Amino acid sequence: MPRAITKSDHIITQAIRENPTKALHVRRAAVALSAAVALPLTLAACSTDSKDNSSGSSAGSVEASSPTEADGSVHTNEPFGPACSSVPKDGSGSLAGMAKDPVATAASNNPALSTLVAAVKNAGLVDTLNNARNITVFAPTNDAFTKIPQADLDRLLADKAALTKVLTYHVVGRKLTPKQLEKGSFATLEKSELTTSGSGMTYTVNESSHVVCGNAPTADATVHIVDTVLMPPR
Repeated sequence: MPRAITKSDHIITQAIRENPTKALHVRRAAVALSAAVALPLTLAACSTDSKDNSSGSSAGSVEASSPTEADGSVHTNEPFGPACSSVPKDGSGSLAGMAKDPVATAASNNPALSTLVAAVKNAGLVDTLNNARNITVFAPTNDAFTKIPQADLDRLLADKAALTKVLTYHVVGRKLTPKQLEKGSFATLEKSELTTSGSGMTYTVNESSHVVCGNAPTADATVHIVDTVLMPPR
């Protein structure tokens, strides 16, 4: 397709007619002017392409570095469960307050565990639990003890050997994380084993007792508050 005749072409033609030598300088000036106009446009286009490429690379790197959960499960180092909301919000009986005391003392400051605390005292286990290190305690609530017929509960509280057997069955000699509770079998201080199952924030012990407030820390233990008293194998 023929090139359109521009104003600069007319200027060069007129110059050739008047002075051939001068025409050479005019042509060079016209070429330089065209180059000067084109250069910023070229640089702008390159700059836009560079920014687009850079933006695309940045977005890709953010997406690649986004964390993903392989199994979609939720694990937490914080206390969890519906009964945690009923724990006192402040003071020695709160979750923060319990974290400062050894487990037997911490439990004594929690009104929901008063029956358990009385049982621990009757069995003479206060010092044993308070001097332990890195243990896990499955602590039955007061309501858990009311599931036991009153005559049987009175008989249990009066029998120190039987009471000690039941209470030490609630204690595992190491700290357990929620991940370990998903499907586990653990030796207790009573020497028998208990089993756990569940995921996320829902766990059961021995397929019958539910963790209602899990992962509550004390100075020497991790406490999982449960809604049913655990009975060791006969």
